[in-house]
Amino acid sequence: MKTNVGGVDKIARILAGIALIAWALMGGPLWAWIGVVPLATGLLGWCPAYSLLGLNTCPLSKK
Repeated sequence: MKTNVGGVDKIARILAGIALIAWALMGGPLWAWIGVVPLATGLLGWCPAYSLLGLNTCPLSKK
């Protein structure tokens, strides 16, 4: 697993994930638990969809 998520992308994923999970915990819709995915990809720094599409927002691994 090579890091492919970095910078602003990582922060946005973590914040969006936390917001969706908080919404789910406060009685939001069941689909709000999807927030686990952006939270995990932001914390791990690796996104499987980015790997499939050949995308990379991490400047340190663009060699």
